[in-house]
Amino acid sequence: MTTDIPQSKTVLGLFNTFESAQHAVQALIDNGFMADNVSLVAHDPQQHLVKQYGGTGESSESTTVGATGGAVIGGISGLLASIGTLTIPGIGPVLAAGSLVTALGATALGAGLGAAAGGIVGALVGLGISEEEAGSFAEGVRQGGTLVIVDAADGMVDRAYAILNEHGAVDMNERIAQWRQSGWTAYDSRLSPHEEQ
Repeated sequence: MTTDIPQSKTVLGLFNTFESAQHAVQALIDNGFMADNVSLVAHDPQQHLVKQYGGTGESSESTTVGATGGAVIGGISGLLASIGTLTIPGIGPVLAAGSLVTALGATALGAGLGAAAGGIVGALVGLGISEEEAGSFAEGVRQGGTLVIVDAADGMVDRAYAILNEHGAVDMNERIAQWRQSGWTAYDSRLSPHEEQ
């Protein structure tokens, strides 16, 4: 007798604002996605998000887990498991919530923060995302966007994409084309967020 093991797929959406990402996460949870299967990461250079949403406000080379429970992330009603801050090479301080806090912290420490494979790219590659696609999403965060990551069961993948799109996820093909017109070729963790390639 064989048992079918449910498969899952990592679904990603980049948002121009933290607020639109929040709405998307709340919609995912309202539509049956488990909070444990949803993560987000946002560039937070001035630590405004950390101060507003209950983190410690400290940036370090490892994850700093702040408040959990309650109204941790405003409209998400505290359903995400954790909120933390860390510094990613080439991006700077980020706010991360959900299981990605652990993945980013482990990747950053395991690969060495200066390693090209570390940070967001390394964490996303570890989730099965191609390095090129992971680099594009990391660039989106570097340029101020908020990334939402959903671990969706096979039957929920299309619904996850639909919810992210309904709430304003960026069309990555269009965004990459815009970046390329400006001279961007690929994500480079050695550059600061404002350096041109």
